[in-house]
Amino acid sequence: MILPILLCLIFSFLIWSLYQTCKKNSFYKNIPGPSGVPIFGIAFEFKSTQDVLINLTSYIKTYGDIVTAKIGPFRRYLLVSDYNFLECVLSSTKLIKKSHHYTFFQGWLGTGLLTADGAKWKTHRRILTPAFHFQILEQFIEVFEKCGDVLVKKFENEVGRKSFDIYPYVTLHTLDVICESIMGISVNAQNNSTSEYVNSVKNICKIFVERSVSPLQMCRFMYPFTKNYWAEQKALKILHQHTNSVIDARRKELHKAENGHNTNPKKSKKPFLDLLLETKIDGIPLTQEEIREEVDTFMFEGHDTTASAISFTLYSLANNLHVQEKAVDEQKKIFGERKDVTAAYADLQNMKYLENIIKESLRLYPSVPFYNREITDDIMFGQKFAMLEMKSTISKILRKYKLLPADPQHELNLVSELILKSSNGIKISIEPRC
Repeated sequence: MILPILLCLIFSFLIWSLYQTCKKNSFYKNIPGPSGVPIFGIAFEFKSTQDVLINLTSYIKTYGDIVTAKIGPFRRYLLVSDYNFLECVLSSTKLIKKSHHYTFFQGWLGTGLLTADGAKWKTHRRILTPAFHFQILEQFIEVFEKCGDVLVKKFENEVGRKSFDIYPYVTLHTLDVICESIMGISVNAQNNSTSEYVNSVKNICKIFVERSVSPLQMCRFMYPFTKNYWAEQKALKILHQHTNSVIDARRKELHKAENGHNTNPKKSKKPFLDLLLETKIDGIPLTQEEIREEVDTFMFEGHDTTASAISFTLYSLANNLHVQEKAVDEQKKIFGERKDVTAAYADLQNMKYLENIIKESLRLYPSVPFYNREITDDIMFGQKFAMLEMKSTISKILRKYKLLPADPQHELNLVSELILKSSNGIKISIEPRC
C-alpha cells in the first residue's frame, strides 16, 4: 500500500510543478536567452565552477542586459546586469525574499542574517546594526593594525622572489581580524597556515556553486546520494566545531570578567559576539544555535569577501605602478616620511584616493560577482568595517613594500566559488621601499 501512495504523491507533485512552470513561462516568453536542451535547459553547459563566470558573461554579451535561462525542469532565471532594473529592486525596503539557492547554505548558516528573510531578517538586522556604529568601528583599528603588522612580517619571506600568491596570506590575515575584532577571540590564524576552518569555507562555497547549476544536486531528496553531500557534512563538522569553540571561549571570558577576574584594566571593547550573547527578543535570550548562525554568517562574510577584495586590489596596484605611486604619495602626506606608524581612525578616513582604488578594484573584481534573489533588498551594513580594514591593510603594505607584477606576467584565471577567486592564484612580486 505504501508504494502506490508514494508514487501517487510523487506524480501529483510533478503535475503541480509542471503547472507552475507553465504559468511562469508566460512571463519569460518575450525575454531572450539560451534555449539549452529539453528538460535540462543549460545545465550541461556548466561542467565545473570555472564555467559559471564564463557562461554568464557570454549570455550577457550575446543576448543583452536581461537574459532568461532554464536550469533543470523546474527552475528558470533572469540574468540581469541592467543598472536601472537592479536599482529598482535594490532600493526597495519590501522586496527582501531570498532565492531558493540560499537554502543550500542553511546547513551551515541556518537562518542567520544572510539566509533569513521576512520578520526574522528585519528583527536581527535591527538588533545587530548598532554593533557597526562608527564609534565602535573606531575601537577595532588597533586590531587591524596589529594583524596587519603580522601580515607585513610574513611578506618579508617573499622579498626577492619573482612571484608569489598573496591570497593565502591575506585570507588568514582577515580571519585573524574578524575573530579578534568582531568575536573578541584571538585564533592566531596567520601562524597556523594549515587552518581547517579556511579550507572548509573554501570547500563549502565551491559546493554551493556546483549545487546551483546541477539539477540533481538542487533536489534535496537526491542530494544525499552525491559525493558533495558527504564533503559538505565533513566541512560542516569542522565549521560548527570552530564556531562553537569561539562562542564558548567568549562566554568563559565574560564570566570571568563578571566575577572580577578581568585581567585587562583598560576599558574593553564590546565585540559583536558580546552583543549576541546579551541580546533578548521579547525577553528571551538567543539560543546557542541562533548565536552560532549569526557568528558563522559574519565569520564567513567578514573574512572571505574582504580577503578577495584586498588581494585583487594589491594585484591591481602591482600591475598599475603609476596608480600605486599616487597612493604612496597620499600615504606620505598623511604620515610624513615615517614608514612604521600605526594608523588612527582619522588617518584611514583621510585615505580618499586609496578608497577610490579599492572601489575601482571591486568594480573590476567584485568579491561576490553574482547572487540570486526572488525579490529582495540586501544592503550589507558591514561595508564600513570592511573598508576600514582594507584601507588599514593595504596602506600598511604600501608603506613597507613596492608592489610589482609577477615575473613572468601573471594572468588571472577568474572563478566564482561564491566568492570571486583566481584558480591559479593572485600573484605579484615585492621589494622593500627605500
